[in-house]
Amino acid sequence: MTSGLPFSTTLLLIAGACSPAFSQFAGSMNASQGMDLSGSWAPAPHEESTGNPAIAEYYGVPITDGARAWALAYDPSRLTLPEHQCKVHVVSYIFGGPNNLRIWEERDPKSQRVIAIRQYISTYEQNRTIWMDNRPHPPDIAPHTWMGFSTGKWEGNMLTVYTTHIKEGELRRNGLPESDRATLIEHFIRSGDYLTHVSIVSDPVYLTEPFVRSQAFRLVVPEGQNWLYPCESVEEISGRPRGEVPHFLPGANPFVNEFAAKYHIPAEAALGGAETMYPEYQRKLQSAASAPASK
Repeated sequence: MTSGLPFSTTLLLIAGACSPAFSQFAGSMNASQGMDLSGSWAPAPHEESTGNPAIAEYYGVPITDGARAWALAYDPSRLTLPEHQCKVHVVSYIFGGPNNLRIWEERDPKSQRVIAIRQYISTYEQNRTIWMDNRPHPPDIAPHTWMGFSTGKWEGNMLTVYTTHIKEGELRRNGLPESDRATLIEHFIRSGDYLTHVSIVSDPVYLTEPFVRSQAFRLVVPEGQNWLYPCESVEEISGRPRGEVPHFLPGANPFVNEFAAKYHIPAEAALGGAETMYPEYQRKLQSAASAPASK
């Protein structure tokens, strides 16, 4: 499982994410203040990082055929292009890599009600606002940004955040794409000095089911962390023809079976899809392995 959560918990989260319409989500926001999430947080990894997956390592991701084709055309050398070297990770991906996270509240000076929860993410120095004042999301034609447009509500001591208007980005850093029609539901749960972040991505273009991931952070006191990201693009490869973009043509990716062979798993399983998310898929593979060869 890619979510790092018990299977039953994952199903409950997916069910909760898929059932309510957004209008119900917005209408149910309340004045509860929940728990204070303020502070400086550093990653406390408890599952595989999303940072550097292999080519064709798509198992456990409910991708469409189109997403798989896009990813198999992806050449990691694309990251050597100046326009890609400092490209920002979208909000649905950025928490999975190494970063420092600062959270604080913005309150109305008279009523002291929380208007917004602010986040500063050190990777690419991203500033994010989670509006807590019941404002509606903008229309579909409004501009999309790396961090999208986020509104939040407290559900007991859990902060639930709904984000739309996210730019096109990457689902994993091995070519798996995420479209600009993707939406994100997040849950932030604080337990003492630890913060659990659960994200649920829905994408009608590249996913057939919601994709669930989680990360953990620990409170850093005192800060003592680097909060700057001075990224400056350079020409890494000389002599490249102008306008050339590294890629693999359909059916020509030489690394398509490398990951599966390394870990001795069927290539079909490594290429992902919703079926590979569930434990029942292991039984399917075992049955196929034990079936007598056809004459």
